[in-house]
Amino acid sequence: MVQSNPGSQPEPALDVITIGRSSVDLYGQQIGSRLEDIGSFAKSVGGCPANIAIGTARLGLKSGLITRVGDEQMGRFIREQSAREGVATQGIITDKERLTALVLLAVEAEGVSPMIFYRSDCADMALDEGDIDEDFIKSSRAVLVSGTHFSRPNTEAAQRKAIRIAKANGRKVIFDIDYRPNLWGLAGHAEGFERYVKSDRVSSKMKETLPDCDLIVGTEEEILIASGADDVLGALKEIRRLSPATIVLKRGAMGCIVYDGPIADDLEAGIVGQGFPIEVFNVLGAGDAFMSGFLRGFLRDEPLKTCATWANACGAFAVSRLLCSPEYPTWAELDFFLTTGSQHRALRKDEAINHIHWASTRRGEIPLLMALAIDHRSQLVSVADELGVGHDKIVAFKRLAVAAAARVSNGRDGYGMLIDERFGRDAFFDAATKNFSWIGRPVELPGSKPLRFEFSQDIGSQLVEWPLSHCIKCLCFYHPDDPADLKTEQQEKLRTLFEASRKVGRELLVEIIAGKNGPLTDDTIATALEELYALGIKPDWWKLEPQASTEAWKKIDAVIAKNDPWCRGIVLLGLEAPADELISCFEATLAAPSVKGFAVGRTIFADPARAWLSGGMNDEEAIADMAGRFQQLTEAWLKTRGQQ
Repeated sequence: MVQSNPGSQPEPALDVITIGRSSVDLYGQQIGSRLEDIGSFAKSVGGCPANIAIGTARLGLKSGLITRVGDEQMGRFIREQSAREGVATQGIITDKERLTALVLLAVEAEGVSPMIFYRSDCADMALDEGDIDEDFIKSSRAVLVSGTHFSRPNTEAAQRKAIRIAKANGRKVIFDIDYRPNLWGLAGHAEGFERYVKSDRVSSKMKETLPDCDLIVGTEEEILIASGADDVLGALKEIRRLSPATIVLKRGAMGCIVYDGPIADDLEAGIVGQGFPIEVFNVLGAGDAFMSGFLRGFLRDEPLKTCATWANACGAFAVSRLLCSPEYPTWAELDFFLTTGSQHRALRKDEAINHIHWASTRRGEIPLLMALAIDHRSQLVSVADELGVGHDKIVAFKRLAVAAAARVSNGRDGYGMLIDERFGRDAFFDAATKNFSWIGRPVELPGSKPLRFEFSQDIGSQLVEWPLSHCIKCLCFYHPDDPADLKTEQQEKLRTLFEASRKVGRELLVEIIAGKNGPLTDDTIATALEELYALGIKPDWWKLEPQASTEAWKKIDAVIAKNDPWCRGIVLLGLEAPADELISCFEATLAAPSVKGFAVGRTIFADPARAWLSGGMNDEEAIADMAGRFQQLTEAWLKTRGQQ
């Protein structure tokens, strides 16, 4: 690896900066349909350089992106999602005159994916030399330029400036040929999937770039266009004549061949990594995943055979899944696959791998969670009916609870809310503006045993309407000593919910209350969790009642550690316990590192709810009362953790 000159400048902070296209991909969700027949789309960040920035970040490299996005919601999505993925975003320029590029795509058949590029005067094609900051380029070990951005004078000038800065400072230059004929005006709008149209104009632009490169990566068609040759072997020899760079020839399902010296007359005489026979589901974006895997090795000075193996594996993940960047593997996921393999040719069907993928790409860490639970329905209905007030008052009260929690959280991390859909719709809108770290909402029919969902047993159809950031919460009255038929019915319901949560991409909290249904011993909850884990149910969170001893917490913690080290953790529920009694339970949870906080309701709102609903307390008094109780619990929790 080329290092910075000793004593002349600091070690680069980034591993790679990618330059060029960024778009919002809208993927048709109906597989085997023409694009004309697609009824719904999934949104993700797309565009070769943006995909590679995200792919390399997921694999543990420090990446950055230089591109332009529009001054609108889709542009903000690219910026925000890139930041969530760990990509340095200071090179993402907001263009106030142009729109963010869009791409519509579908999987019509294996290897057939029609696409339409909406890129007329789009933001990323307005990139120019002024967008290339010298200090930013110097902050990276390598820059990656892409073929499409040599198609216009302004974008070409921007990339060539980045190359000059990189070369002058001893940085590597990586070239992803990224050839899309219709983005060079060589194919019609409907031919977005077209891979090759011969063009001397394109070849001349590509050939100008080759001498400056340290790594050149392309498919057979891309190698041909980059060289201007008519056969692959001739193309490789022409590229080698112009450049000493490492050349990587991507060959789809056949993997790749790496050439790091003279090109022999035998096309196969190169470095070949391990291959991975995989069912091809969607080829779009596979090359960007491939490049991400190769760069993880190349920029860490791994042997080229290792680089090729990692690249092949990442490409295998991509072709086995639907979307582009959201489907790329994390390093934990890739390492697991390389170590253990998979029994599935379709990796998207491997539950163990999918769980690591899900858990290692969740939105942000939540090491601490103190939540005010106001998702209660039947309890508040009973109080309202007893007092003879309308249920619309419950709706208003829940908004006061959000105001109380927000007063305590004051925008700080670690605070959350549990709000129900039945009475909490307005409260959800309020909570969305309060910067809570976590928002959960229940799906269970209150008090149901066996478990039933509240609005529809077709739970998946209900969940697709929820914001992506909302966590599913499901209370199940479950005891290991329950009758076998009851346990089986409840287990199947929870398994259905777990599968639905993963299908629609929402986190899941499972609340288990056993103490109301039988004796609560040191083994009760640990046994219950073990039974649910045995079914393949791996919620993101558990919500559990206070335990009688530290030994019980230790056993619970051990079950979670054994079955799902990726679990976010446990939050403590309060039932109807007085605050002093609940606070005394906080200390016992120190025996279980998995316990991350609490989600408490009636301890906080029961008294002010009755007083407010009866007219004995005004809005501000109710907010202040609940805020005071919530503050007391948060301070007590933080004190037990040595954080106050």
